[in-house]
Amino acid sequence: MADSQDEEPTIAQDLVVTKYKMVGDMVNKVLLKLIEKGKEGQSALELCKLGDKLIEEHTSSVYKKEKDMKKGIAFPTCVSTNNCVCHFSPLESDKDYTLKNGDVVKIDLGGHIDGFIAVVAHTFVVGASKDNKVTGREADVIVAAHTAAEAALRLVKPGNENYLVTDTIQKVTESYQCKPIEGMLSHQLKRNVIDGEKSIIQNPNEAQRKEHEKCEFDVHEVYAIDMLVSTGEGKGKESGTRTTVYKRKDVNYQLRMKASRTFFSEMERRFDLMPFTLRAFEEEKKARLGVIECVKHQLVDPFPVLWEKDGEFVAQIKFTVLLMPNGPLKITDSPFDPELYQTEHEVEDPELKTLLSTSANPKAAKKKKKKAASKAAKEATAPQPAKEEKAEGAATETK
Repeated sequence: MADSQDEEPTIAQDLVVTKYKMVGDMVNKVLLKLIEKGKEGQSALELCKLGDKLIEEHTSSVYKKEKDMKKGIAFPTCVSTNNCVCHFSPLESDKDYTLKNGDVVKIDLGGHIDGFIAVVAHTFVVGASKDNKVTGREADVIVAAHTAAEAALRLVKPGNENYLVTDTIQKVTESYQCKPIEGMLSHQLKRNVIDGEKSIIQNPNEAQRKEHEKCEFDVHEVYAIDMLVSTGEGKGKESGTRTTVYKRKDVNYQLRMKASRTFFSEMERRFDLMPFTLRAFEEEKKARLGVIECVKHQLVDPFPVLWEKDGEFVAQIKFTVLLMPNGPLKITDSPFDPELYQTEHEVEDPELKTLLSTSANPKAAKKKKKKAASKAAKEATAPQPAKEEKAEGAATETK
């Protein structure tokens, strides 16, 4: 039997759940701050820098006595607008983007404490309010992404298979005349691993469907559920925008260039296997040079900036969920407000409507309902002599 100390820590342990909840709360707070700042005239670069700074500040404020515990950014802040699908996190030397009223803005970020990861993403429209609602295709795609995320939350549970989620996402988004971005993955999360072996694929083409492995969800697993939905064809492509987000792979190679070795050493020390941005390096020019050889020899995975066709809109909703024995526990959340959106479409499929109308945590809902029923029964059967005597006295006086 293996030594219990060598076993992978899971959410079966209370301390692990505490760390997940703690970093989840931090990530949620940072997201809300960035949404608040996401107004007309705001710089995408400055939002990215602020998000990363706040994640570092929040995570460094806990477990201060644990000097060897790693904490910080699990996914650098990305601010992708309109038809940009994902991963826009510019460097100081890159062309920035300034937000405008009516822009569809996706904010994506993540943090970790002791390697336990929480990620989140939200989509909003600059300048939208209850008096200035989002309509048209922008509303369609955001509501589609949110509804798909809600359906996924109800299906990612022990015993279900990943392709049930894949096919349901497809049906939900088609209800709004939208499409999931082809081939995008929602991964299982493990300690220090943001892209675990189990995953859910969106809108797979024929080859992807054959290659992508089926899997079953189990209790005490953690998932990052990531919905990326488009008003267009649902195909994200590179379009010349510099890749700035990378993740080290767990492989070795003797790099030749000094700049590459220096870059790799700092990357390994500071980020381990977590995604990072080249913006985090003090000397950006040297980092841009050093990463080239690392990419060439497949020591890092790039997260390229992807684009849909001009004129289309892409929405993203991402949350982190723990599969607990009593039901799913969502530790990060997109602050979606349905009153801001007006779409002409809705889910009409009876099975999907039934699914969406159920509680995301049926065991907790059942427990709550049982508790309420028990309380009502107790109140109904409790003797009330004092009230009856008073009532009789009042009746006598009336006579």
